[in-house]
Amino acid sequence: MYTRGIRGATTVTSNTEVEIMKETSKLLEEIVERNQLEPEAICSVWITLTQDLDAAFPAKAIRELDGWELVPLMCSLEVPVKGALEKCIRFMFHVNTAKSQKEIQHVYLNGAKALRPDLAASAES
Repeated sequence: MYTRGIRGATTVTSNTEVEIMKETSKLLEEIVERNQLEPEAICSVWITLTQDLDAAFPAKAIRELDGWELVPLMCSLEVPVKGALEKCIRFMFHVNTAKSQKEIQHVYLNGAKALRPDLAASAES
């Protein structure tokens, strides 16, 4: 068994609680489905947002899901680099798994596909 990192990112179209919650849930569901995860195997989830997103804590969307009440979650601001992708939510899952690094499925949705086109394209094929 290893502790592996699983990356994910998505973008929202507007800085609203509804949009942030909806896209956070979609990203979480995709990561869980593609990697066949159970909350018990997740050590923690680090969540960052760009500075233009301040309408909601993405962790709230996760915390409300059945079985996720005890998974450690942490939100913070992304480094504000000029020209960086806007309205972006990023995840770093730390999971216990027997999978190799090559078997891990990182997930990039919406405009965040531009962050890692190599990983976004391989997941779609």
